[in-house]
Amino acid sequence: MTWILFDYGNVLSLPQPADEVAGMARAAGADPGAFRREYWAHRREFDRGTLGPAAYWEKAAGRPLSPAEVGRLVAMDVASWAHPDEGSLAILHELLEQGRDVALLSNAPGCFADALDELPWIAAIPHRFYSARLGLAKPDRRIYEHVAAELGADPADMLFIDDREDNVEGARAAGMRAVRYTGATALRAHLDAG
Repeated sequence: MTWILFDYGNVLSLPQPADEVAGMARAAGADPGAFRREYWAHRREFDRGTLGPAAYWEKAAGRPLSPAEVGRLVAMDVASWAHPDEGSLAILHELLEQGRDVALLSNAPGCFADALDELPWIAAIPHRFYSARLGLAKPDRRIYEHVAAELGADPADMLFIDDREDNVEGARAAGMRAVRYTGATALRAHLDAG
């Protein structure tokens, strides 16, 4: 049976709302443009777990932060990514109800992963893998190989769904079938086509 391996951000969740990113910049006391650049410039290290929350958010803010400020930014960041994509979630729930093998693979820092695990629509996924907990991040092919090994699956029997082409290519390099997520309608058509 084919494993269906979902990404989280921009697949099961909607993109970050611009006003919430702007709110994080205000909370950090940072210029919005500089904040967005630094937020993404250091995100891979944060996702991999090689950069902790305080160091990451201080880089994004461009200044030292108190523990309370770091905690507030973590909470705001999680909230900004916690808007479900109802279309993809409907597909996820159908797959789970059918007893299909479903898992999650997300680039996410440890503090973020802990919060995601508390969301009911993520907790329903029986197998969840996060980059910071593995010390690897997509699109490194080793993260896909690790997930396949943990699940006892042949990579060729896995379908990976992600919104980023580089992550899709990483999965393919590891031997998985992979599709770029462009919306629930296209995903449903792909799954129905087999």
